[in-house]
Amino acid sequence: MKNNVQLTILILVSSLLLGCDTYNKEEFKKSAQTMYDRAQTNLKIKGNFCYYLGSVKFPYTDEPVLADDIQWAIWNKGKLSRSLPLFAEIGLLTRQPVDGKEGLYHYDLTDLGREYQYEHIDRRDVEPIYDNSFCYGPIKVIKVTDVSEKTYERGLSGYNETQISVDIDYQVVNTPEWVINNQDKLEALYGLYSVLLPDVTYPESLLYIKGKDGQLYNKSSPYLLMNPSGKLLTDKE
Repeated sequence: MKNNVQLTILILVSSLLLGCDTYNKEEFKKSAQTMYDRAQTNLKIKGNFCYYLGSVKFPYTDEPVLADDIQWAIWNKGKLSRSLPLFAEIGLLTRQPVDGKEGLYHYDLTDLGREYQYEHIDRRDVEPIYDNSFCYGPIKVIKVTDVSEKTYERGLSGYNETQISVDIDYQVVNTPEWVINNQDKLEALYGLYSVLLPDVTYPESLLYIKGKDGQLYNKSSPYLLMNPSGKLLTDKE
């Protein structure tokens, strides 16, 4: 899973070890569930799966690509030109044509959209950047299926590092109707595995790093941020 906000959870080795060479799967299960639950609480999101719209502040009016736009602005406008019409069609946004400007539309959140919205505001630049997503699907960890350990001469940190890979099975709780009823459209824009259905068990692999202090650090992402990298599929297709 990938995300734009890194949440790292510290877990004591003593709670994850049963013996010298055996890891406690139940404690890893608790650790994983805590990570997912904490993301929802801290970020105030409805679930661990997020459809990224682009950098946009609502209400928003379409902006055409300009000759002097930097590459980032071109990419962002391209994302919005596909994501906003889709979620207007699904019912999370309103969409009204702009008078006198053919092909341009004005967007705002509906009540349903506000319920599932996750807005991350990056204030590091002169002007704040508003990254918006719609999030759904809290994760329920079912079980830990495997725990494996491997030491690398040059790990993620650039030096000798022991990594613990934890394989889990999970299910998604309360997948909303707007996701289920628009599976084809969402998968066309966000990818084949962007719709997680209820009562289905899915696999995931989590990563822990053993620190020099002898403790384990969870380096997995607490939610999946999905980018609009496909095509826009409408009711007419």
